[in-house]
Amino acid sequence: MPTALITGITGQDGSYLAEFLLSQGYQVVGMVRRSSTVTFERIQHIQDAVTIAQGDLHDQSSLVSLIETYRPDEVYNLAAQSFVPTSWSQPVLTGEATALGVTRLLEAIRLVNPKTRFYQASSSEMFGKVREVPQRETTPFYPRSPYGVAKVYGHMITVNYRESYDLFAVSGILFNHESPRRGLEFVTRKITYGAARIKLGLATELRLGNLEARRDWGFAGDYVRGMWMMLQQDAPEDYVLGTGVTHSVREFCELAFAHLGLDYRQYVVQDPRFFRPAEVDLLVADPSKARQKLGWQPTISFEELVKMMVEADLKRVSQEIA
Repeated sequence: MPTALITGITGQDGSYLAEFLLSQGYQVVGMVRRSSTVTFERIQHIQDAVTIAQGDLHDQSSLVSLIETYRPDEVYNLAAQSFVPTSWSQPVLTGEATALGVTRLLEAIRLVNPKTRFYQASSSEMFGKVREVPQRETTPFYPRSPYGVAKVYGHMITVNYRESYDLFAVSGILFNHESPRRGLEFVTRKITYGAARIKLGLATELRLGNLEARRDWGFAGDYVRGMWMMLQQDAPEDYVLGTGVTHSVREFCELAFAHLGLDYRQYVVQDPRFFRPAEVDLLVADPSKARQKLGWQPTISFEELVKMMVEADLKRVSQEIA
């Protein structure tokens, strides 16, 4: 039975990845930071099947101890300060966790067990002010937020450790991937949750930022399968994962509200407070390498994703007011 260590197991991706790895027969160890308020909501249905261990990307010794104790065959580094707007108000914290945290984890693997295979969660936000459309593995980075800058560091230090120490270390450059488990601070959940509240009479408007920003949105459950596939290859390589199709925030609003029989134009208000200091206007993937080499492709369409998230939030809000 192979063992996998997941940092960020309580997040959206961590919970889907843990489910998937359990279905593949893995022993799953999830790293969580010591805190009085750790929330296990996303993994409570599988909590008895996984091992929860304390560790912190800020603390080198805790990472060394984890690798020594559990000797994982695979490590998936999904933990980060991952909300882009917060990276402007907390840029140093973002750099410590999202950038230097990657180095600390790679160093722990190098010191304890260099045979461990390592996955780094890179991001399409690294492309930022895009130099070509669509974006592929060879597209130059031009990050437009402290989060994007930190992710570029994490990505390049993974490349550096792979080339310097012959580690099996890969990065998945994932485009936006959503689900009913997405945090409420992210625009997709903000839309679906807000629409559900309006439908049930709990709100009268939804305030958003740039409605014209375009993203390549897919379902998170599809993307964690791609992470695992990258670590099953004979040689370590980086891959872009995305749908190759782009939609605007406005389109997302239109679909979400229409599914509830509402016209988004009557409720959505553009608020300058939610515009980014440096906007990323268009991100769209060229996932052809992943399709050809991994055999990976998404199974859930944009329309199915929006419907899934709206239905989940309608149920959630209904339970909240019951």
